[in-house]
Amino acid sequence: MNVKERFLCALNNDKPDRLPVTTHHIMPFFLKKYFNGRSYQDFFVEMGIDPIEWIIEFLPDSTAGEFYDPNHKEIGFLDARRICSDVWNFKEEILNIEQSGTTKKFTIITPEKRLSMILKTDHQSTWILDHLIKDKTDIDIISKYMVCPKCNVESINQKAEEIQNTALLRGHIVCFDGFGQPGCWQDAACLFGIQNLIMATFEDPVWVHEFLKILQRRKLVYIDSLKGANYDLLELGGGDASTTVISPDIFEEFVGPYDGALIDRAHASGQRISYHTCGGMMPILEQIANMKPDAMETFTPPAMGGDADLSEARKRIGDKVCMIGGFDQFNFFTQCDPQETRAEVRRCFEEAGIDGGYIISPSDHFFDADMNLIRAYADEAKKCKY
Repeated sequence: MNVKERFLCALNNDKPDRLPVTTHHIMPFFLKKYFNGRSYQDFFVEMGIDPIEWIIEFLPDSTAGEFYDPNHKEIGFLDARRICSDVWNFKEEILNIEQSGTTKKFTIITPEKRLSMILKTDHQSTWILDHLIKDKTDIDIISKYMVCPKCNVESINQKAEEIQNTALLRGHIVCFDGFGQPGCWQDAACLFGIQNLIMATFEDPVWVHEFLKILQRRKLVYIDSLKGANYDLLELGGGDASTTVISPDIFEEFVGPYDGALIDRAHASGQRISYHTCGGMMPILEQIANMKPDAMETFTPPAMGGDADLSEARKRIGDKVCMIGGFDQFNFFTQCDPQETRAEVRRCFEEAGIDGGYIISPSDHFFDADMNLIRAYADEAKKCKY
């Protein structure tokens, strides 16, 4: 099988010629530190890993008065060129630059009000210091004026034509401007703060549902625009929906109904969905599987703060979805013997992949690694044959 055939066979919950072996994202920090700034394509080739190509491209609707943000010139990791309009515009200001990182203010400008968030970025990541939603009426401003980005199908298909069968083409459901996540609940957590959002589910659940509906509406517009786009897999979800963060009851009421509807519409648009839950998953395995994604990730192991039991997960939901992840990159990409890395690969394969429908992958990002251990990971996975 070629690379794409191997991935798609697993995503169809079948047995490919061998275990597909990949990663989630290759972080820019990692490439700069360990790969002299070379490309992630070089990483895949040199490490012997089945490649994934990520692409996100938006298309403005000129008939609706939309246009590309002229000031969004430095497109970051997994960014798309922002879409704005005369009533939905952006301003970015550098507030502080120091050794620990850069602090930036991101402002959305509307005719009625300016909404702003403060972000800090260091050499590894970006996080929020001040959330966008400061008053509950701010969601009314968003609902009234927000631009709903659409997929640039032509650009996606050009990339698909370019890579042919050499990689899996991945993307994600649109996130909110400035800082967001693909899932509705996750987007809301980024904009309002996860602690605030959890409290609001008890104190003002009607408002939370209204907020989620607004964010869902924006994502549905994007999903409907995906018809004809030759993506292989799109990501939905996020760690704030894991049971490391919220209860199964909150997931059932505030996550599943909104993201499940997105999955249904994505399937109607001819797309596959992987539901990403980095953190606790075991108490909500069936709830996620009942949303009918094509795959679930990341199956974070207990040693990394998750709770994944691959063998148990395979018994409970393995006949319904493809499983992606489960490999402990913290303990087996650093400070161990290559034979230990190989043994961890075998454990993952035997517990989750022996009947097919499994793609081995680190459970989300990694920033540090021993190249010899990554090579051992890839090499051993290729020896896992059906």
